[in-house]
Amino acid sequence: MPERSLWKGSLSFGLINIPIRMYSGSRQNEVQFMLLHKKDLSEIRYARICKAEDKEVPWKEIGKGLKNEKGELVLFDEKDFEKSHFQKSESIEIVSFTSESEIDPVYYVKPYVLGPEKGSTNAYALLRDALKKSGKVGIARYVLRNRQHLAVISTFEGHLILNELRYDSELVRHDIELPAAKQAKSKELDMAVKLIDQLTVKFQPKAYKDTYVEEVKKIAKSKGKKKIQPQVEPQRKAKVHDIMSLLQASLEGGKEAKKKKKTA
Repeated sequence: MPERSLWKGSLSFGLINIPIRMYSGSRQNEVQFMLLHKKDLSEIRYARICKAEDKEVPWKEIGKGLKNEKGELVLFDEKDFEKSHFQKSESIEIVSFTSESEIDPVYYVKPYVLGPEKGSTNAYALLRDALKKSGKVGIARYVLRNRQHLAVISTFEGHLILNELRYDSELVRHDIELPAAKQAKSKELDMAVKLIDQLTVKFQPKAYKDTYVEEVKKIAKSKGKKKIQPQVEPQRKAKVHDIMSLLQASLEGGKEAKKKKKTA
């Protein structure tokens, strides 16, 4: 049984709409240490302290704000967040397709698994199989957590996967002094390439383990863990459409768009 979904909505390409649920596609394999008072092992909590009054503030008195261009603090209220560009999106829209090799790995952020809602398995399978057959991936946009995201839709082990992407503007280009091109001596370069070839193996993800976490777990082996039971959400009924007619309409719409571009 999958974990509780993080989001539910639809995935669209052309006129085809696929009701889906989004699940976490990875987890941080790290040790979650608690902060404890050495004196009596009491847990340390974080407090929200008002800098002006130097006292703790309850959540109900805390709001979200930003500094504007004039350096003034602006408080956002519920009406601001109800505006369309702040609302969570109910759709992931595939806007184009490309070859996965054209996307540099530096842009990838985090994977999510997309699962079909009841009644949308045919459309889900259609997109999954079409991506696999074409060798392409979809470039998609969606709004979540008060910001617009860019993503790649691809396949993995029979699932549709959404990989969140960084925007190019989020990459930091450092002005670092680098060695000149072809600075390495040819003999040294040939030896280095031979060493790389010698150490080249087929990548097997399961062969690599986080040994640090394993060592820490051995130390804490006698400690118990509290299990949290996942909550089961009721499934939504998905609308069934004629996929062939939607595909045909999408193709005709694409042709019309290309004609307009040529005549413009």
